[in-house]
Amino acid sequence: MAKILLIETASEVCGAAIAVDGQTIALAEDPDQARHAERLTLLIAECCSQAAFKLSDLDAVAVSRGPGSYTALRVGVSTAKGICFALDKPLIAVDTLQALAAASLLEYGKTQPVSRSPHSVIAIPMLDARRQEVWTAAYDDQLHVAVPAQPLILQHELFEKFLNTIPDYNPETVCVISGNGSKKTEDAGIVENVVFSPVKKCSANYLAGLAEQFFQKNDFQNITHFEPFYMKSPNITTPNKPAF
Repeated sequence: MAKILLIETASEVCGAAIAVDGQTIALAEDPDQARHAERLTLLIAECCSQAAFKLSDLDAVAVSRGPGSYTALRVGVSTAKGICFALDKPLIAVDTLQALAAASLLEYGKTQPVSRSPHSVIAIPMLDARRQEVWTAAYDDQLHVAVPAQPLILQHELFEKFLNTIPDYNPETVCVISGNGSKKTEDAGIVENVVFSPVKKCSANYLAGLAEQFFQKNDFQNITHFEPFYMKSPNITTPNKPAF
């Protein structure tokens, strides 16, 4: 019975959860993007209290690896590494976009079972990267990568060009779009035959199923060398020199 701590800090939501055999039994989240460093360990403690577990009872720690906010990802990954080092637990990395895709396909399947769909179904998660840009990827209904993660500007028919890079994509393909960047596509009204998923914000809960799969495969990260997937380097500026 795998007991896994789940940590999600890739976006504005800071969250923790505990899953047993791929099912979430405890969840604590804070939507305030400015409080990740302040709140994460408290949320983890709250989950342990809900589940009546000690951290030492856990079998592994899973963290959302990005893409996402540079600072927020570092908070999540450093916390996960610290727990793994201290308690000698394996580290699991779950792709943030794939976790959103999994959650959106699960939600879509409640009303239209993916296996019964007359057309192919593609999950397209989107994370807001500011302005008209999103970080996105495409996954088939088995969560295999159809198009790798990449930045995408939602202007000048670039989204339609992105769709045409998906293998076997055709006008009847159902695109399930999720994530906090999906509103940019929804507002533009540029795509037909899409489903805008109610799955918008990242959640530690969405890591559960994938984390369990990785655990069963012993697919663990090197704790010393693992780094988040930032997608882009941070925009670091230097202050102007004071005028004398």
